Formats: sequence, structure tokens, C-alpha cells
Amino acid sequence: MAKGKKEARVIIHLECTEQRGSGVPGMSRYTTVKNKKNTTGRLELKKYNPFLRRHTLHREVK
Repeated sequence: MAKGKKEARVIIHLECTEQRGSGVPGMSRYTTVKNKKNTTGRLELKKYNPFLRRHTLHREVK
């Protein structure tokens, strides 16, 4: 039998960084996966925010 291996890919959530201080209701969040062996830090991506109607920086939340 093969030994159990630890999963390298984990599911993460990305949350908009600009929306909290803007006063607009709602929160833009995206779900994605990352390889925690190659990307040890928090992931930051520019994604579309439908509440602000533009692309904004989204950071990984725990």
C-alpha cells in the first residue's frame, strides 16, 4: 500500500481590500486554490469587484 501523502493544493478565499473603507454594502469574495509548497505567503490578485464596478486588489483571508 502507498503511504498517505499530504495535499499540496488548498482552497483559499480572496477578499477585496478596498471595499471595507468605501462604505459600499456587500463584500466581494472569490474562492480559488493554491499550491502551498510553491506559494507560502498570502496570495494577492486583481479581480473584478461587482459592487465597486472595477478591478481591485483581493487578498487571501484565513
